[in-house]
Amino acid sequence: MAVGHPILQAWPPAVVQRRVWARPIAGTSATRDSDGRRVGQVLKENPLSVDRAGPARSFSHEVGLYAGASGFLALTGGFVRDGLAAGEAVLVATSAEKIELLRDTLGAAADQARFQDMAELGRNPGRIIPAWQDFVTEHSTAGRAVRGIGEPVWAGRSAAELVECQRHEALLNVAFAGRAPGWRLLCPYDTTALADDVIDQALLSHPAVLDAAGPATSSWYRADDQAHAHLDRPLSVPPETTLTMRFGPEILHLVREVVGGYAEDCGLAAGRVADLVLVVSELASNSVCHGGGSGELQLWSSPAEVVCQVEDRGAITDPLAGRVRPSATQEGGRGLWLVHQLSDFVELSSGAAGTRVRTHFLVG
Repeated sequence: MAVGHPILQAWPPAVVQRRVWARPIAGTSATRDSDGRRVGQVLKENPLSVDRAGPARSFSHEVGLYAGASGFLALTGGFVRDGLAAGEAVLVATSAEKIELLRDTLGAAADQARFQDMAELGRNPGRIIPAWQDFVTEHSTAGRAVRGIGEPVWAGRSAAELVECQRHEALLNVAFAGRAPGWRLLCPYDTTALADDVIDQALLSHPAVLDAAGPATSSWYRADDQAHAHLDRPLSVPPETTLTMRFGPEILHLVREVVGGYAEDCGLAAGRVADLVLVVSELASNSVCHGGGSGELQLWSSPAEVVCQVEDRGAITDPLAGRVRPSATQEGGRGLWLVHQLSDFVELSSGAAGTRVRTHFLVG
């Protein structure tokens, strides 16, 4: 049986049952390197090498590849048990179904760990890093080592969601660089459910790989790609039915009125209409104050969601903007944080041509 990625060849047959590279997630597209080659092609031309004796990291960000439910349990069960046996704080964030499977496997030991449904925590990937920061701070300040399992990518994620998930994985390396000694985070990826480009991106964004022999430094990790996290990647083209409105400081009140009325007409619940108006108000104010004094609002919808995009001539230089909890004494910088906390999903593109922030609110 052809296993696929070389790392899987080290895993027992019970873990590596099958690998389906040919089944893409709808809407995904191949990432290409500077020579125009697909990332999957690049990795196949550069076999994995690992360094078991590499330097210790204060934060160990590890990718683990598995195949199906049995592979997930084989990968994560021992990881959790070892952490609990060492007296570490453990948080597992994955699907509700996998949480139930893992709890059953762990038995009574499961009561010592914390579990969170990633469909709720990570529906907007921009909210995941603050949750990890809160958990790490809660325990590491008392000198306790921490380990976590985070699975933000699953079959059924849209192409736009996959982009933001990949950005999240890259930004974890920035958010925790040189911090939180004794902090291990394992990110499982299901090779039977995810497309090859998705697996490839995971290997590129994780400095360490967890295989049957333990964690090891990965030769596939691209350290230079993490800091900017491809902030300038363009967003998809809005539909032709988009409502467009230019604004400046003198008509910000009209922006709020237009957004509120549009959202109500689309059937958004009253409380969520208020949230969307607040989000757009923050984005539009940022455009006026930091984006050249004006901006453009675009609104569109489907039966499932209301989408709002604010565009201006400014540029975001901090890749973690909006993804790190502001301190109590911090002045400013809360706009994007609020956007991420209130929105069901957020997309962002920022570069020399300006900034676009696209926020999604689910209907119903």
